[in-house]
This record gives sequence, structure tokens and C-alpha cells, in this order.
Amino acid sequence: MSANLFSSVLGGFRQICLVSNLSTISRTFIATRKSVFTPFKAYSLIVPSRFLAHGVQLTKPMIEDRVMLVLKLYDKVDPDKLTFDSKFREDFGIDSLDHVELVMAIEEEFCFEIPDMDSQHFLTPRDIIQYVCDKYDVYDDIHG
Repeated sequence: MSANLFSSVLGGFRQICLVSNLSTISRTFIATRKSVFTPFKAYSLIVPSRFLAHGVQLTKPMIEDRVMLVLKLYDKVDPDKLTFDSKFREDFGIDSLDHVELVMAIEEEFCFEIPDMDSQHFLTPRDIIQYVCDKYDVYDDIHG
């Protein structure tokens, strides 16, 4: 097969060398290339589609654990003193810039944006947990 292909290509080059006119050379070369190198036509079996799926259904204990973990990992929050009713300003001395950083960490954890007007009402971890539960329509209340 490859020897036959090689002789066909070599024959095409010989024809080009024998022709003296430049326009004839390009037409001859193109015709030879098209006859020797026919492209393989394969039809794609790949169908573009989206794969959408719902994530795991969140429960209130899951949200509580994730919020508390984010807060415990923040350097200005003492993990030993952190409870659901700890006050950010009074118990940890969190100022407005630290508060913005905490809100941004919660936004990254739960993949949604929290408007500034809503984040001003976050005084305790319980407030954040309730906001996230409302956002995800989680209503089972275990901690009261």
C-alpha cells in the first residue's frame, strides 16, 4: 500500500517537472495532490450536551458545620470560644473589614453572593446559618 502511494506521489512530481508553464504546474500539482491524498471523511459521533445535576441536598447540620468550619479557620476567631451565639464584634473584636472578609469566605464556601445590605445583619454565626438555610430553602431546625 505504501509503495503504491509512494509511486503515485513520485509520478505526480515527475509530471510537474516535465511541465514548463508555472500556472500549469500549480494546477497539475493540485490535481495530483487531490487524487492521491483524499481526505478521510469521518462523521463525529460526539454530540455537544450539558451534564447538569443537582448537588447534595443540604441539611441544617451540614450548613452549620460548614459555616462553623469557615469561621474557625479565620485567624481572628478563637475556635475554642466560637459558639452559635458568639458575637463577632464583642467576643472576637471583628471590625468592618474583617466582617467583609468573613462574608467573602462564606460566599466562596457556598458559591453565591451575599449583598452588603444582608451581610450587615450578620452579628452571630447563627445569623449566617439562618441566611444560608433561607437561601437554600432548608427548614429543618435541630438546634432550636
